[in-house]
Formats: sequence, C-alpha cells, structure tokens
Amino acid sequence: MPRRSIPSNTLVAAVRRHFGLEQQELAAYLGVSRVLLANIEAGRRALTGRLLLRLAPLAALVPDAPASPESAPPPAGPPAPAPLRARLDYCQQHARLLRRELRSLEQQLARARRWQQVLPGLLAAARVPTPTADEDRARQWLLARHARTAPGLDADDTAHYHLLRLRTAALETEAAALTALLAP
Repeated sequence: MPRRSIPSNTLVAAVRRHFGLEQQELAAYLGVSRVLLANIEAGRRALTGRLLLRLAPLAALVPDAPASPESAPPPAGPPAPAPLRARLDYCQQHARLLRRELRSLEQQLARARRWQQVLPGLLAAARVPTPTADEDRARQWLLARHARTAPGLDADDTAHYHLLRLRTAALETEAAALTALLAP
C-alpha cells in the first residue's frame, strides 16, 4: 500500500502548487535534479542562496495566503448552455428512473412488512391436529410464503433503499442547480 505524503509548507512547495508545476519541471527551471528538489521541498535539504536567487522571480508572484479552490473567482461570462442542458437531461432522466426503482422497492418492502405481520396469525390458525389435504397444502403454502418474506426486510435491502434515496436526491439537487444556471 503506497504511503500518503504529507503536504509541504516550504517555499518550493508553495511555488509548485501556485504554478501547478511538477517537481521535474521546477527542477529543470532551477537547474537541479528532481531528487534534490524533492529533498528541499520535504525539508531534508536546505535551499541554497544560488537556488533561492533562481526561485525568487517565481516566489515573488506567489501570494502570501495559499490560494484555495473555494476562494477562486468563478469564470467570467455566462456558461455554454449545451453541456448544461445535456447534464440537466441526464440528471432528470436518471432521477426519474431511480424514483421508479425506489417506488418499486418501497412497495416490495411494504408488502413484505404486511406479510410479516399477518403470517404468524395465519400459521397459528392453520395448526390443526389432523389437517385435511387442502389445509395441509394451505399451511405448506404459508410456510413457503414465510420463507420468501423473511429476507424481504434484511439489512441489504435497507441499505439499497437508502442508497437509492440519496442518489435520487443528489441528482434532483444537481438538476435544480443546473436549472438555476440556465435561467436568464
């Protein structure tokens, strides 16, 4: 399993992040190896005066506070409507399909609950000391029904229900946001 790196807060790391440079690219600009640059960025080696002079023009352009994606201004101008409409259609279509599947699952779970409520009473009533062939057949049918109904309310079905509900809500939320974006 690969190790996760700890983000560096060195000047070299800030320059790389700000300009979106790979270590190899910045190392080539500075005229050093990528390994040396990685060691400087990780704090294992010191930034020499010669490298600092080469890095200074880029470092001067890096703002003091790191730029975060949340603080970035939105792009100028209105968005192209075609990709937004296509995504809106996708969201609406899939939300409808998931809603239909969700309704079907809700009905299935409701039926399973109803059967689980009435089966014990029906099975108790079907216990006759000497059942006739019809009574025995009805009891066997109820036992088979009970066996099919019992797994109808298991944890996997409940998880599937909640996942469907969440996916539907997410698609509907995205569709509402896209509709707002497309509004004049």
